[in-house]
Amino acid sequence: MTYWQEELETMNRADLEKLQLHRLKETLERANHSTFYTKVFQEHAIIPETIRSLDDLKKIPFTTKEDLRNHYPFGLAAVPLQKCVRLHSSSGTTGNPTVILHSAKDIDEWANQVARCLYMVGLRDTDIFQNTSGYGMFTGGLGFQYGAEKLGALTVPAAAGNTKRQIKFIKDFGTTCLHIIPSYATHLAEVMYESGIDPRKDTHLHTICIGAEPHSEEQRLRIEELLGAKAYNCFGMSEMNGPGVAFECKEQNGLHIWEDYVIVEIIDPITLEPVPDGQVGELVLTTINREAMPLLRYRTRDLTHLIPGDCPCGRTHKRIARLKGRSDDMIILKGVNIFPIQIETILMKFKELGSNYLITIENDEMQVEVELSDLFTDDYSQLQRLSKEVTRQLKDELLLTPKVKLVGRGSLPIQEGKAVRVKDLRKFS
Repeated sequence: MTYWQEELETMNRADLEKLQLHRLKETLERANHSTFYTKVFQEHAIIPETIRSLDDLKKIPFTTKEDLRNHYPFGLAAVPLQKCVRLHSSSGTTGNPTVILHSAKDIDEWANQVARCLYMVGLRDTDIFQNTSGYGMFTGGLGFQYGAEKLGALTVPAAAGNTKRQIKFIKDFGTTCLHIIPSYATHLAEVMYESGIDPRKDTHLHTICIGAEPHSEEQRLRIEELLGAKAYNCFGMSEMNGPGVAFECKEQNGLHIWEDYVIVEIIDPITLEPVPDGQVGELVLTTINREAMPLLRYRTRDLTHLIPGDCPCGRTHKRIARLKGRSDDMIILKGVNIFPIQIETILMKFKELGSNYLITIENDEMQVEVELSDLFTDDYSQLQRLSKEVTRQLKDELLLTPKVKLVGRGSLPIQEGKAVRVKDLRKFS
């Protein structure tokens, strides 16, 4: 089966918006069967039949993560539980987890989205796809598993961790594509080289799908250099199913966001008003092709912008820029707004530095610890020069001066899941 769905992926704007409106109306009718949205519609005097255009969507209030937590576990279910075949949830370490329900059709449509993404970057049924994401409640494992299977690729559900085993599978099975978290990708490559394996010569890898944590363009390029394969950025979140919401094409000029599945808005996170294309704001998404648990105007907290113009690949669905970070991940230090990805962008410019780093905030001071790479020699004067230059570039970028601490390889904790990049030790009253 081919996943070049030309009619949908290259649909002209007028027809695409007509399809969106049709699916939005169906979604509103379904949402009105949930306890949560029935109450929202009543409180705001919203009648689904009166939503006659895409602009009318703005009449509906935003949905937030707090709404999902406050109506835990099934308050947003739009169908009886016996029609649901799976649920995914967050960890819930700070309160109730967020729960997302799926019908059989939802699972099939999700797999279709992921298969479409993989086909877009060149994968076919002749590929061997190794998935290093965790399986279970985390959506990255099963989401890519079902999508790669739907594409027809031979799948290797390696799951997370056990780096030596991952490398053995890559070599023994002839893996051609990896799905992997960016921070773990660089660690995997480093272990390969330490084991005498050059992935550029000794493996069949040609494609890397990276996501699940914010990463800079410099980090992506480093992954490509280390593994000798093209790395494509993917975006997903469990509230929108999981992976497959948006993906880079081979042009790599933004991530196509599948508008036959979601309606996209970019808003100012303070005023909540829409911002022009090209201006950074918070991504807001409305599901329009989900049965069990539709979400209307969901505030993702992710910061990005819409890229104007057409993509040379021919796909007409809107493109979003690489995520700048999350509005709730922003560090405010001495009145300056800082995103961890700004720091990573600077660090990745230096070949003498490794990929593992940690930002610590304490007493309104910032310390950036970063490991040295194999390219660094034990020259104390060179170490001083490097430290000064890293500090200078960080100061120019952040408009404040952090303390830079260069440490040996292996000094910082290795995380095979999402990397913890920031430790904020300040106490807020």
